[in-house]
Amino acid sequence: MIAAIILVVLLGGGLASAGLYYRSVNSDVKRVEAFDDVPEDTRPDKPAAAINATNYLILGSDSRDPNSSDGSRADTIILMHLDKNQTGAHLISIPRDTWTYIPKAKNGKYGNTHAKINAAFAWGGVPLVVQTVEGFTGVRIDHVAIVDFAGFKEIVDALGGVDIEVEESFTSVTSLNANSLRHFDKGMQTMDGAAALDYARERKAFKDGDFARIRHQQQVIKAILNKAASGDLLSNPVRLNSFLRATADAVTVDDTLNPIDTAMSLRHLRSENLTFHTNPTKGTGMIGSESVVLPDEEKDKALYDAVRRDDTQAIVQLGTN
Repeated sequence: MIAAIILVVLLGGGLASAGLYYRSVNSDVKRVEAFDDVPEDTRPDKPAAAINATNYLILGSDSRDPNSSDGSRADTIILMHLDKNQTGAHLISIPRDTWTYIPKAKNGKYGNTHAKINAAFAWGGVPLVVQTVEGFTGVRIDHVAIVDFAGFKEIVDALGGVDIEVEESFTSVTSLNANSLRHFDKGMQTMDGAAALDYARERKAFKDGDFARIRHQQQVIKAILNKAASGDLLSNPVRLNSFLRATADAVTVDDTLNPIDTAMSLRHLRSENLTFHTNPTKGTGMIGSESVVLPDEEKDKALYDAVRRDDTQAIVQLGTN
């Protein structure tokens, strides 16, 4: 999203000044060595038919979530597959409590055991998350982007808010408001950054918990993309600058990601080109004293084999929304 907007700025303004502006914004984006500690012999291969498809691992870290027992865990895990023709993207949300095997961390202290998938981030950082997700899905990750939810609020505010269709009325009791309460009425709502963050974070108000939260996060992603691609933003230099700066402050990307190449690949995408799925599961259950999400291994294998082969028709048929 940020790369696409940057490209508009580059092509729409004077090349010299736009180039300086691009380098300034790009220098604010933090980088992480996402793959250096991932053993190459453990990584999935890419079939020749999918060599031009791109797989992104999108992580969200919510250190301010009062429901999170460990602020360093990845509370949002999304595998985004951009097809080889760059005509659309499939985003598959993996519930953070999904029970799976986590390889041994580089320090040797953690891992080599089954646990909730989001523990990988706390135990071994981004490289262990990459290794864990690749092992879970069989899909090779090309790039990683991490969004800090603390900066997410500023992104939405820089856009002037986003429009969200609330599926049912509810009250969040872990809001950013001083009294920790925020009520959402059913129907279309225009949300500022704080409200959108409360909406995307809440899970305890719903019977299906984290699955509802996943749906809401997917809604917010689409709403942000719609607003960011709107003519109102592109024609307002002050708001555009605020959006770019806020996004640069909130995201971290792997050190192999080229923003210009990404911009060229994604510049035409809009929300209607995005298809959202949730990793197939058998529901929730207890393992020991932990409440976990139980993956449906047969359906998972079929879905991720389709992603690996870049079989977009099969992804649509096998994915759950």
